[in-house]
Amino acid sequence: MQKICITLGTRPEIIKLSPVIREFSRKEIDFFIVHSGQHYSANLDSLFFEELNLPKPKYNLQVGSGTHSYQTSNILSKIEPILIDEKPDVMVVQGDTNTVLSGALAASKLNINVSHVEAGLRSFDRKMPEEINRILTDHISDILFCPTEDSKINVLKEGIDQHKIFVTGNTVVDALYQNKQFSSKSKILEKLKVIEKGFFLSTIHRQENVVNKVRFKKIMNSLNSVSTYFDKKLIFPSHPRTKKLVNELNIDTSNIDIIEPLGYLDFLHLCSKAKLVFTDSGGIQEEACILQVPCITLRDSTERPETIDVGSNILSNISSEEIINNAKSFLSKNKRWTNPFGDGKSSEKIVEIISSQL
Repeated sequence: MQKICITLGTRPEIIKLSPVIREFSRKEIDFFIVHSGQHYSANLDSLFFEELNLPKPKYNLQVGSGTHSYQTSNILSKIEPILIDEKPDVMVVQGDTNTVLSGALAASKLNINVSHVEAGLRSFDRKMPEEINRILTDHISDILFCPTEDSKINVLKEGIDQHKIFVTGNTVVDALYQNKQFSSKSKILEKLKVIEKGFFLSTIHRQENVVNKVRFKKIMNSLNSVSTYFDKKLIFPSHPRTKKLVNELNIDTSNIDIIEPLGYLDFLHLCSKAKLVFTDSGGIQEEACILQVPCITLRDSTERPETIDVGSNILSNISSEEIINNAKSFLSKNKRWTNPFGDGKSSEKIVEIISSQL
């Protein structure tokens, strides 16, 4: 019987791998979970696993935050003896984090089959650490699960064997469809005292946006200006470090409601009811697209060009003038679009392919 090692380390990975984990369980395939602890928060981590009804990780490496080299080397050194002891047939990783690269690299060096979920995404901006992780992971993977035809073309252009590549759709759709009925029971709107389509939602976490204090302050000032211009409160789930930075930089947040990070179901419900989303997150670009909520991405590039193509998302610089103009454009159209990320059965395809390939 084959044995699967699922390695994850951040909340987006937990969300996007949850349907795959459920499918392994449904088909009674032997697996275990390794949590690197890259984005470790005891309360939120346990909440995500409980909300998504997932088995707890068998191993937690408790790596925590740190530089890219620290996280990558630490995960490598801690996961290798686990893989030697457990002897899995397949390593499953998802996305573009340091956890993904470390897990894939450790497995590859031990001749363990590597399956990369959400392969082939490219921003074509190598200043982004995530771009390096994506490229390297794709090139050491044995099976690449590309969410769209565009992502398949990306890896074919890089010379990866077409027989390794499968277009499956994105598991974010599976996760959203499987959990939307539960998220609809959320009381987060009442708790925050907002009404459907009566507020904006924002998340900012990318290194290029929060490490540079001048840029971060400009982003926050622009968001406050946009919120004031449209007379809509902006809900901003934020890590305590970000909130501390807001206070340190004396940023005007008169129309921004900075709240604690949310569980998946509360956030999903909040996102579905927002009028507009402002973000630098790849996953939220996808979720907003699927939920038919317009998204303005505060970055110069995106590895989710499909969202731009269908008209659900637009890239924006961080000036308040451009963000306001982009918001005006979206709010005047009231447009709907087609979800480009699949039918919600990606996890079934992924598990079936892994089983058949072995």
